[in-house]
Parts: sequence; C-alpha cells; structure tokens
Amino acid sequence: MSATRYLLILPLMAVIAYMAIVALVYLSQRSLLYPGAGAAPLPEPATWGETAHIKTPDGELLHALYSQGDSDKPCVLLFFGNGDRVDNYAFLARALAARGIGLLAISYRGYPGSTGLPSEKGLLTDGIAAFDWLSAQAAGGIVVLGRSLGTGVAVHTTANRPAVGVILVSPYLSVLSVAQMHYPFLPVEFLLKDPFRSDLNIAKVRQPKLFLHGRLDDSIPLSSGEALYRLAPEPKRMVIYDGAGHNDIFNDSMVGDVIRFVEALKANGP
Repeated sequence: MSATRYLLILPLMAVIAYMAIVALVYLSQRSLLYPGAGAAPLPEPATWGETAHIKTPDGELLHALYSQGDSDKPCVLLFFGNGDRVDNYAFLARALAARGIGLLAISYRGYPGSTGLPSEKGLLTDGIAAFDWLSAQAAGGIVVLGRSLGTGVAVHTTANRPAVGVILVSPYLSVLSVAQMHYPFLPVEFLLKDPFRSDLNIAKVRQPKLFLHGRLDDSIPLSSGEALYRLAPEPKRMVIYDGAGHNDIFNDSMVGDVIRFVEALKANGP
C-alpha cells in the first residue's frame, strides 16, 4: 500500500472505530447506568426490617425492606444509588429506629428481588408506587431520601407527592450533564435514553430540602450538586463534607445530619 493511499484510508478507519465506540456505548448504556440490576440473591432472613412487596401501576412487583417507626414521627423513604442494594442499609435503619423513625428502602425494578428491567420511566414509576404504599403505613408523614442516581427519583417523587421533606445525597443536575462530563468525546445528548433531568423538576419541590455532598466526589462532582441547589426553591440547606467522596459519604456525622433534619420537620407538612 502506498503512503498516499494509507493516509487516505487512515481517517476512514478512525471514523469507523469512533462509530463502533458510539454504537457500543449506545447499546450498553443501561448496563452501565444500572450496574446493580440483576438476579443476585438477597440474604434470608433480611438484614434489617421486614420484607415488603409493592405492586407498581404497570404490573411490576418491587422487593422492599420496611422498618416501622413511631406513628407520630415521619418515615424515611430511601431511593439508593445505581449499584446499591436494600440490605446495605441496616446501619441507617438502626440509627433511625433508635429515634423512633421508620425506613422503607425499595429495590428498583430489575434489581435483586424485583421484577422487570430498569429505565428512567420505570424507576420514576417505582418511586411513586413506593410513596403511595408507604402513605398507607406512615401516619407521621414521609421524608424522601435519595442517594446518587436515586436523587433523580427523589426529586420526581417529591415534585408529585406530598412528602414533608427531601434529602438529596450526592445529587446531580442531571444524569445527562454527568455523562457529558465523563464522556466528553461522545454526543451524549443524542445517545442517552435516561437523562434524569432533576434540573427541570427541582423548582416543583417546595418542601424543605437538605443537600449533602462530599467535596472529593469524583463520580458526581460537587459542582453538579451545587448547580441543582442553586435552582432549588427555599427552604433549603446544603452541607458539604470536606473529607468525603462518593462512596464514603455515609458516616456518623452525615447520619446525624439526616436525623436532625427529619426530627425538625413537622409531621403535617412543610
């Protein structure tokens, strides 16, 4: 092959390779976004609380763990991160229970113990179904707590249901913006199926809001959480943990902030 012909073919090969990468990312994006989904078994008996099953309007059955609190105190509804599991929250359930506060944690559709396949539409449906189920159990009101990916579910749920408050742990402006940061070489805005646009929903969340973020977070940078905080209406408060990243943010200090926020809320609403 002559040098001239090689130089002509090289750009074409680069384009083909780039298109192959784009196609691969597009086809595998939900496995990347929902790494915790799958049929991994959950421990029996449950590591905390009691097992519950929640039916969604579109026919899925969600596995959940529920620890009932005092009837005159709010109950926390937890939406976890994309690689998490409900049985990882025994520490939080016990800390809340010591103060008479209940906890419901759901396993999203497609995650261990639940039917279906995960998607943005599906997870948002799961969030509403979980809130409605808990409303029949918790007379003291519901505080929605979202972590990482779950903050998008939390924002949507509190924008559409009468929660008494919301706690956003490592929140993002949108999954779209985070994906653009991690994959700047890809046309993410044209590829992403599940953008989770919290930035478009946060203005509807009028309840008291607590934002918690680690300064060292390299998965969802602090700047993304701060941008969402700026868009959020009052009342709101943000706490930044200087020594925390993304996966080590839950510690005694952070759990204490959660409990103080919950206990400060009035059971009858914001």
